[in-house]
This record gives sequence, structure tokens and C-alpha cells, in this order.
Amino acid sequence: MKTILTTVAAVALCSTAQADTLRLLTWGGYAPENVIEMFEAETGHTVEVTKSNNEEMIAKLRATNGGGFDLAQPSQDRIAGPQAEFGIYKPLDMSKIDESLFIPSMLEATKGNTTVGGDVYGVPHVWGTSGLVVNTAEAGDVKDYTDLCNEDVSGKVSYRLKRPTLIGFAYAMGLDPFAAYGDEAAYKDILDQVEAKLVDCKPNVKTYWDGGDELKNLLRSGEVVASMAWDTGGWQLNDDNQDITFVAPASGALGWIDTFVLPSRGRADDAAYDWINFVMKPEIAAMITASAGNFTASKGGDANVDDALKAKYQASFPQEAIDNIKWYPPVPAGLEALEGAALDRINAAN
Repeated sequence: MKTILTTVAAVALCSTAQADTLRLLTWGGYAPENVIEMFEAETGHTVEVTKSNNEEMIAKLRATNGGGFDLAQPSQDRIAGPQAEFGIYKPLDMSKIDESLFIPSMLEATKGNTTVGGDVYGVPHVWGTSGLVVNTAEAGDVKDYTDLCNEDVSGKVSYRLKRPTLIGFAYAMGLDPFAAYGDEAAYKDILDQVEAKLVDCKPNVKTYWDGGDELKNLLRSGEVVASMAWDTGGWQLNDDNQDITFVAPASGALGWIDTFVLPSRGRADDAAYDWINFVMKPEIAAMITASAGNFTASKGGDANVDDALKAKYQASFPQEAIDNIKWYPPVPAGLEALEGAALDRINAAN
């Protein structure tokens, strides 16, 4: 009888701790190999990583009606709108997430911004800002986004043809795009003004960059002396050239939070929850910060972060710059189509 009960217990344990393959759709640096190896050893799950960005994540999940992946990491402003419009995510079971691992204020803000129909769809992971990366010896007067259009940096600036450029320029022009999110006509009027500004600014642009490595090479070579980019890119370049660093724009850096969401047709939810709880442990979070260059929403996750990175962060972000960060709210359905059309016209303009 004892042998039978032991066998039954073993079978039950195996069934509740079944090893799955976690198909993770994420950003570069968020799932470093050393973290994957530790997770696989601890849980028995295996991890397949597909690196992507916001636009591609939404496109992939739309194309498969929420299939093909078990866990994805879009920014928190890319959840409520796509969910309401396309239904590509499934609600989170918060009882399976260890909320004590998260910075409380960041967790609550993200839960609020990703709630649709009373259900929570996202929790925070990695966060940071975008603003300006400037060679201060060559372009010391570039303090805000619109300064990229100044004559003294003509032909030596770069930015992406993506929505952060539209948003940043709007704020630098004295407009408030986030306040207009609920009014499509008002938002289109802001986009029209920004579009005209960016078309006028085209002669200043050396190139529109797509990837971080491309931009870093342009700044290292001196072909570009000022650009819109993420804080981590500026801090990494600062290691090679003390004149190049991240500058929080006068009108405010743009703050983002990349999340964890469950695609609606994912098939390894248990592995997904295990991954979330694993990577939010402070010691694992510090490893991800070392890989990605950004801090995480892990409570105490900055304790073991490199002192040099902390110093760069503090130099770029005095308290007034932190207080001036413009955090991305959820994007209402339909606005990204307006933005895409504006970006296409800017790209096509002579």
C-alpha cells in the first residue's frame, strides 16, 4: 500500500510540475543566456526566445490571433488599445504572480494602465526613458527635441521615424499629445503640426536610424552629433567617449515600461508565470539590468547593479528631470493608424 501511495504521489507531483517550452517574445537583453540557463535548471522548463519590438510584437500577435507565443513583452501603452481592438491577450491570474517582488507604485500604475473590462492584462518588467543622446563637445546647445533642427547641427542629426519622435517633438513645440489622446480630432491637429515641423527638419537629418548598433556607430564616427535615443544607448557610448551622453530634454524625457502579457492563444501559462516570478527576484533582476542596461520593476533589484551605471543615471536625471518625465499612457484604438500615416508622409516628403 505504501508503494502504491508513493507512486500516486510521484505521478501527482509530476503532473503539477510539468516541464513546458516557454515561447518568449521579448526585447534584446531581457532574457540573457545566463538567466535562461538558471531558469531551465530550476524549473525544468525550456525557453525559446524571439527578439522583437513593439510594432513587430503587435503585428505578430495580430497575424496569429494571439498565437505562436506564451509570453510577450510589449510596452504598457500597447496593451489596452490592441486588446480592445484585436483581443490578442488573455487576462492575468494575479494569484499566480508574487506581487511582493515588484516595486508597489510601478506595479499598481501598470495594472491600472493595462486593465480592460475589469481584468488586468500586464505587469511591469523593464523601464527607462528616451530623450537625447548628444556629443556635448560638438552639439552642446541641443537641449530639447526641436534643437535637432538647429542650423549648427544641420546634416548631423538622427532619429527614428517612429511614434516617440512625434510625441517628443510635440512636447518640445509646447503641445500636449497625451492630453489629446481622448480627442481624435485634437490629436490629428497636433500630428499635423509635428508633421510640418519634421518635414522642415529633414535637411538636418543624416539618416533615420532603425537599430541601436547603427546609431552608436554613427555617433562614434562623428557623422551624427545629436540624436533621439534611449538613455542606455547614451550611457553605453559614454564608456567610449566622455563627451557623448544621454540628456533629458527640457520638455521632458519620455518614460516607458515594458511589461509581461499572456498572448490569448498561448499554451504554456504555468511556464510563463514561473518565468515572471523568477526574473523579478532581486538577484536575477540585477543580471537583467546588466544585460539590458535598464533598471527593472523588481523591489530591491538595483541593490547589486554596477555603481558606474548608477552614477550615469544620476548625472542624466537630477530630481527635476525625473519629475518632468512624460510617462506613456495607454494608446487609444485608432491613434496608431493616424501616426503611421503621418510618418509615411514625412518619409515620402522631399
